[in-house]
Amino acid sequence: MKKIALVLIVLTLGLLAACGKDEGNAKDSDTIKVGVSGGDTRTWDYIVGIAKEEGLNIELVKFNDYIQPNIALAEGEIDANAFQTISYFDEFKADQKLDLEAIGSTVIAPMAIHSKKHKTLDDLPEGATIALPNEGTNFGRALLLLQEAGLITLTDDFEGIGSIDKIKNNPKNLKIEPVAAGNTPRFLDDADASIINNNFAVEADLKLEDALFHESATAKPYINIIAAQSGDVDRPELQKLVEIYHSEKVEKFIIDTFKGSSIPTFVSLEELKNYKDSWK
Repeated sequence: MKKIALVLIVLTLGLLAACGKDEGNAKDSDTIKVGVSGGDTRTWDYIVGIAKEEGLNIELVKFNDYIQPNIALAEGEIDANAFQTISYFDEFKADQKLDLEAIGSTVIAPMAIHSKKHKTLDDLPEGATIALPNEGTNFGRALLLLQEAGLITLTDDFEGIGSIDKIKNNPKNLKIEPVAAGNTPRFLDDADASIINNNFAVEADLKLEDALFHESATAKPYINIIAAQSGDVDRPELQKLVEIYHSEKVEKFIIDTFKGSSIPTFVSLEELKNYKDSWK
């Protein structure tokens, strides 16, 4: 009897341990957990409703920084995340040595050149002062935007991280004024133009349609993505998630809701992962 009781105790403890392990693993749940930025979640709220109708349960897990969503994904606390550009994602996972992979594209939140003093790019005078966000990746993004606008040419070794010495040609002798990204709207009163990230432009009530120039869906390094663990790329639930995001319903919702401040950008994974070609 003692032996039987001992066996039952061991089996019970083993079962409890297994249950505890399963409970902490996102993959063992009937609901997939998607990490998103804690700000505007209107698109994802809409997707949750569509997914439920199609038999896919989604739980949104909101984060207030750009570090924890990738860490949580790598540790299996969530099944996917969607909050970052492909260029940021590649840099972060390389630095942190995380085994993650992009599984689909979402939107671009366009960076734009705004001005209170000039109506068109051609109006910018010789020696015009342009304020740019001073953070490395954002500075590089702003330089790339100036090149796309035809105002400068970058060096052949430009790889997304910005610095003044990456400007190869500057025909108008533009004066580059690096400032904190959050301050770029304030410099509109002093500079000839200011290059402003979308979120700060929205906060300052600046309309994309009034900008001198802005990014389009061709700004591949700044396409936002859905990411997952590398071993989960082919999970049916995650493939279904990407399929729903790329549907005509969601595309129309984004266009109608954000009116250009978020541009649906649905490209192939091959095109997405080869974004560095746009720097050449």
